[in-house]
Amino acid sequence: MHADVRGVEAMIKILVADDHEVVRRGLIGILEEEYDMSVVSEAATAPEVIENADSEELDVVVLDITMPGGGGLEALKELRVRHPGLPVLILSIHPEEQYAVRVMKAGAAGYLTKDIAPSELVTAIRRVVSGRKYVSTTLAEKLAEALEGGDSGSPHERLSDREYQLMILIARGKTVSEIAGELSLSVKTVSTYRARLLQKMNLRNNAEVMRYALERHLVD
Repeated sequence: MHADVRGVEAMIKILVADDHEVVRRGLIGILEEEYDMSVVSEAATAPEVIENADSEELDVVVLDITMPGGGGLEALKELRVRHPGLPVLILSIHPEEQYAVRVMKAGAAGYLTKDIAPSELVTAIRRVVSGRKYVSTTLAEKLAEALEGGDSGSPHERLSDREYQLMILIARGKTVSEIAGELSLSVKTVSTYRARLLQKMNLRNNAEVMRYALERHLVD
C-alpha cells in the first residue's frame, strides 16, 4: 500500500551476511516484506562481506558474528575502517554475555540474538539506519559497567579480540587445525595466539580454558 507513496530512493538497502543459506533466505524473506527495505546483497563469508560492502551502495549490514574466512568480528572491524558511516547490526546465535560488549566496543550499531521476533529485527534496522544504537536494557547496563571498568578484573577481558575469539573456539572443543581453517590463519599463528591467551589468563591447557569459559557462561 505504501510502495507508491515512498519512492525507490527511500528504500533501506541491506546486506545480509550469514554462512547458513537457510538463515539468509529466512532473513531476506522477513525484510523483503517491509515496504521500505530491500536486500541488495548477501554474503556467506567474511571476505564476501567486505567485497560486497565495497561494491554496493548500502544503508546497513546485518552481520552474523560466526563466519568463515576470519569471522564476523574481524569483518566488523574492517568495515569500520573502510566504511565508517555504515551501521553494522550484529545478529548472532550467541547470548549477549559472550560477544555483545566486545562487538559494541568494536563499533557495532547494535546486537541481537537470533531468537528475537522478526518485528524486533525490523525495528533495530530502522533505528541503526537513523544513526542510533540498538541494545537491550541488559546490554546497556553491561556497557555502562564496562565503561566504568567494572569488568577489568576478569582475565578474559584482557584478551585481544582475536585471542578472545580463539578462547571461545577452544572452549567449544575445536582443534588448532580446525580453528586455523575457520579463521583463515596458519596453524603456527593460532598456536601463537593460544600461547598468549594461556599466559594472560594464567591457564595451563585447553581443558582449563574450557572449564573457565563454561563456569562464566561464555560458551553455550
